[in-house]
Amino acid sequence: MARKSKQERGPRALGLVEISADGSARLIPIAIMVDGKFYDAAAYKASPVPLALWNQTVYEGEKTGVSQGLFTVGEAMRVGNNNWFGQGKWRPAGSEPKAKPTASAKPRMEEEEGPPKLRRPEAAKPEPAAKPEEPAPSTTTTQDDKKPSAPAPGNPPVATPGADSAPATAQPTAESAPTNANDEDPNRPVLKRGQSKTEGAAHPGASTGVPRRPTGAAATSETRRATPQQLPAISDAGGPEPRPYAYDIKPDEEQKYRKAMLALAAEAVRAKLKETAPVIPGAKVPARPSARTATKPAQPAFDDVQFRAFDLWNTNEPVFVLSAIAHPPKNPSSDQADDLPLYVTLVAKKNIYDELRKLYAGVTDARHLDLTPRLELIDAVDADGDGRGELLFRRFTDTGKAYGVYRAAADSLFPLFEGTPTGQ
Repeated sequence: MARKSKQERGPRALGLVEISADGSARLIPIAIMVDGKFYDAAAYKASPVPLALWNQTVYEGEKTGVSQGLFTVGEAMRVGNNNWFGQGKWRPAGSEPKAKPTASAKPRMEEEEGPPKLRRPEAAKPEPAAKPEEPAPSTTTTQDDKKPSAPAPGNPPVATPGADSAPATAQPTAESAPTNANDEDPNRPVLKRGQSKTEGAAHPGASTGVPRRPTGAAATSETRRATPQQLPAISDAGGPEPRPYAYDIKPDEEQKYRKAMLALAAEAVRAKLKETAPVIPGAKVPARPSARTATKPAQPAFDDVQFRAFDLWNTNEPVFVLSAIAHPPKNPSSDQADDLPLYVTLVAKKNIYDELRKLYAGVTDARHLDLTPRLELIDAVDADGDGRGELLFRRFTDTGKAYGVYRAAADSLFPLFEGTPTGQ
């Protein structure tokens, strides 16, 4: 069993960092723990700015317990009545500037101790040669002067008519360069100076190269469709070091538990449909089918299935979270299906007997958000600083959305903090 670390008393703030595609970032305050109790971070000591958004407050963004970078609050802003967020600077992990070597650095012999490394040999610096004297101009013509000079790079040789020029039908001699048959090919590649041009028009059979990425309106639409990356963030001066909460699972085991979770989700959907079925006065209760005539109940269809596994307590007992959109089967009496989809969130824990124990099953639709909110998983995070992970959800109700922190216990999923829903 994992040992429970010393309980932190705070202050320990929890937020959500949103990183856009252009690198800009902002932080949404969620909760702050002081003396072991959780408070709404957007309202705690907001006189005039909440404590969680004070200038130069540093948050550490995490992904399933692994540090991803640091966010420094620069300016607190408010939208509406109580919707606060902080603008600031995001610095990803590993982007810290390297320290420059000082005079007290170790000599190279000490640095090379350890495993061998391949290095390029340092070329010796050439000594400056003495400037040669320019030869005096001579009026005597030698044999070397009669030879044609080498053409400048990039300029083709030009034949000069004269006594020394060879006729066009002359055969190549042993001293001249051999002529290649590809030189007469009109589609041969040609080196040119300056900006390259597409050769497709001149040579229909030539390739035009790799197609470029869309620019202009297409690139702008792709940028707009990109959703910002969201990371839970912790600000605590004396909290424990973050540790990973991901559970390593093999592909075949993932398919096995995913199928079992979908079976539990289908059972929860059928129970919800039976609970919310309209009761018609005077209608006869259908007879219970016998064992011989019993048929398999219709299964709902699922799409947008999200399945994740966590090891929150470091006990090798994974906690599975499944969220999906369910489409109920057709009603046998009306031969029609319900027009509204159902939002399903299921949390289960695996025990030592390789069985799934259901901790939470939430099934709702757009008409019943006042009774059962829709839960959308964000990630696992240590919200109270005890070394164990909790589940961070985004809650959608009929009055707006909020955030909630829940602990996966042995038999249930109980809340540590649930924020007040807002219209944003």
